[in-house]
Amino acid sequence: MSNGLARASVRFRPASFVGTFVALFFAAAVITACGTLLQTGVTASVPAGRYADAPVVVAADPTVGITFRQGEDTDTEEQPVPDRARVDAALTARIAAQPGVAAARPDSAFPVQGGPGGPLTGRGFAALGIAGPQDRLVEGRAPGAGEVVLDADTARAAQLAPGGTVALTAPGGGGSYRISGLAAPQPAGPTAWFTDQQADRLSGHPGRVDAIAVQPREGVTAKALAGQVGTAVGGAAEVRTGRDRGAVEQPALAGAREALAGIGGSFGGIAAMTAVFVVVSTVALATGQRAREFALLRAVGATPRQIRRTIATEAMLIAPLAAASGILPGLALARWWFGGMVERGAVPEAVELSVGLLPMVAAVVLCTLAALAAGFFAARRPARMRAGQALGAAAVEPSRPGWIRTGLGLLFAVGGTVLAGVATGLNGTDAANTALGVVMCFLTAVALLGPWVARVAAGLLGVPLRAGGAPGSLAADNTRANARRLASAITPIAMVTAFCGTLLFMQSTLRHETGEQVRTGLTADHVLGSTGPGLPAAVPGAAGAAGTPGVVERAAGLPGVDAAVGVLRTGVVYRDGDNLDSAAALGITGDPSRLPRVLDLDVRTGALADLGRSPDTVALDATLASALGAEVGERVQLWLGDGTESKPLVVATYGRGLGFGQALLPRAAVAEHVTAAFDQQVLVADAPGADRAAVARGLAGLGVPGMTVTDRAGFAAQADKDQEMGAWANAVMAGVLGGFAAVTAANTLVMTVLDRRREVALLRLAGTTRGQVRRMMRWEALLVAATGLGVGAVIAWVTLVPVTRGLTGAAPYVPPGTALPLAAGAVALCLAATAAPARALLRSRPIAMSGGKQ
Repeated sequence: MSNGLARASVRFRPASFVGTFVALFFAAAVITACGTLLQTGVTASVPAGRYADAPVVVAADPTVGITFRQGEDTDTEEQPVPDRARVDAALTARIAAQPGVAAARPDSAFPVQGGPGGPLTGRGFAALGIAGPQDRLVEGRAPGAGEVVLDADTARAAQLAPGGTVALTAPGGGGSYRISGLAAPQPAGPTAWFTDQQADRLSGHPGRVDAIAVQPREGVTAKALAGQVGTAVGGAAEVRTGRDRGAVEQPALAGAREALAGIGGSFGGIAAMTAVFVVVSTVALATGQRAREFALLRAVGATPRQIRRTIATEAMLIAPLAAASGILPGLALARWWFGGMVERGAVPEAVELSVGLLPMVAAVVLCTLAALAAGFFAARRPARMRAGQALGAAAVEPSRPGWIRTGLGLLFAVGGTVLAGVATGLNGTDAANTALGVVMCFLTAVALLGPWVARVAAGLLGVPLRAGGAPGSLAADNTRANARRLASAITPIAMVTAFCGTLLFMQSTLRHETGEQVRTGLTADHVLGSTGPGLPAAVPGAAGAAGTPGVVERAAGLPGVDAAVGVLRTGVVYRDGDNLDSAAALGITGDPSRLPRVLDLDVRTGALADLGRSPDTVALDATLASALGAEVGERVQLWLGDGTESKPLVVATYGRGLGFGQALLPRAAVAEHVTAAFDQQVLVADAPGADRAAVARGLAGLGVPGMTVTDRAGFAAQADKDQEMGAWANAVMAGVLGGFAAVTAANTLVMTVLDRRREVALLRLAGTTRGQVRRMMRWEALLVAATGLGVGAVIAWVTLVPVTRGLTGAAPYVPPGTALPLAAGAVALCLAATAAPARALLRSRPIAMSGGKQ
């Protein structure tokens, strides 16, 4: 009986299941998208390109790891390094000595400026041939001291040939080089090959190389070769084979995996919980609206078990189909999301989206189980009632929620409050990690306590509503009498506001505070930037020889210049308890004592000039120093850009790290540990009374290839660019969750209005006009919108305060240009989702509707 009844209900009354179908459809789409991104993060790889002919590649571990005890178990935490990790070049000889090795070639790539036609990639000549037999010298000979080999395309485009000369500058120095030969064109673009000794010096990281490509002797398998190479390197490096070789060519892959796993896992978990939350709410509402139907079944002799089986069968008929329908839109969302990350450089272009069955199956199973659980929960009351009581109970909404539901709601409210209180004592990163947990606790509390929230809102807003005449008075009375129904509509609006408010206003606060710090702290009159890899720094000369001045020294020597300081942007990894995190860092080029002339960092303790005492020093942002528990005079554990561990002495703390980097180190401490040891910017301060325009002309005349001269806005633009990916990611997450919640809100409102067929008919028969009914519905929609916005805003504010204070030291910044459209959108959504079904009801004759279901 139960199965046949369920099939008949779905077949002959499909409109009763439309709302459930919509909720399951969008839930499956969101879960599929996040699951696909998570799967891509776990399995992401790139095919070997340059190393395709080298079956074994030796490279450094691209992550920093720590091991700690968790109870009786040992756990490991890893964090990708900010720059490229490198291996000791001395390993090349040890590898080459293995019996199965035909050749072991060290490979490094470094930027070179001043080349014909623009920047070049510099390499050691030993690396020629790594890409295969076609990677060879086509004219001339190998380079000697003071010589270079160019790729043929670059040389011919500049009308250069062997015997000509070219001036080149690399991170480790520069000069005029004679062209000794030409090599085959390179897929990676313009390239210059130097002698291995010159390349080691010019790369800026002497003694270390990006990778070592290993080729076997005839008859030696890749597996046997990898075993021999592994024995030679021991634990000093990683031995890569197969598709793992591609990760060596794409060092950004480790960060991309973390980003994809973070979105697909952490955010995907929140999205999945939200989806389940929405599905349960919608299915419970749809089931509750059929209370009279179940009461009739009980009255004619249906058993509680048959009622429950009917609900289960309906869920099994609807949920898999609805969830399966959401898979293709979910994959489309994942592709769009993934494409945006590739476009913004967060994921290498060679990585492909991994589409598998697991996320799809998970979406269907999760939605089906959620629908089953929701249906069983909603059917408990009508299924347990005695047959004689069922019809009477179904006609009247319960006066108040059950004590179990109320108790759980209060428990979640207390939990959210406690979690928000704990967040106030955490640093910014840890507080931010609690944000969505706080939101979910409060939203669950709102869902469980929804009828009480609706009653309170009706009591507070009922007075002004009654002043609006009969429609307003009816709206206020309806809200109080049908609080459970209105609560189902209020919760999604609160969800939209809370999620979007938390994600959007967290990012707006960060951007606002960063901009304020840059505007307040940047005191330089000119900012030198570069359209290429950067600005060359000074290179010391050999014993007894003069060095080569860099842009900082040349700028400082111009008339009218008081101070010039260069900044080399990099990052550091630090340990915060059992977690690893990364922070933006600056390498300071020039005299640190001149730093206050170009930057006002709001120094709290110590002195920035002490950075000049030794390369083994660091100045920390006060927030980072607090997280590390470090004070001036103490040493801190940091990992530099390539993963090299360092324990510098803290010489100062400052307060504007959000705008200028959370750690300042002498350039000498970081230059050998970055991908390209060029300064990204040089900050110049004019001497008192100097002609700013004249100084700008002098700077422009330095003749540095690709150099730009701007004012303070140039530095602010770089700060905005650094935050672009974070802002986009937060906006997308807010859009996904907010859009899902908005669809749910509209779906719920439509369901609640259409369920009021008999009520509208009775109002029309009692003399209420169509216009009065529409106005009553509008007032109710505005009450729902106002309550949802108010509750969601409170949740967002309580969540944001500890997070923003921890991250920025300031209260949340709510830009009107974001808040007002969000509020207007919520109001418009409520009005539209109420007006459309109300018009449909008003088209029918009241007498015909009055005979419909209650």
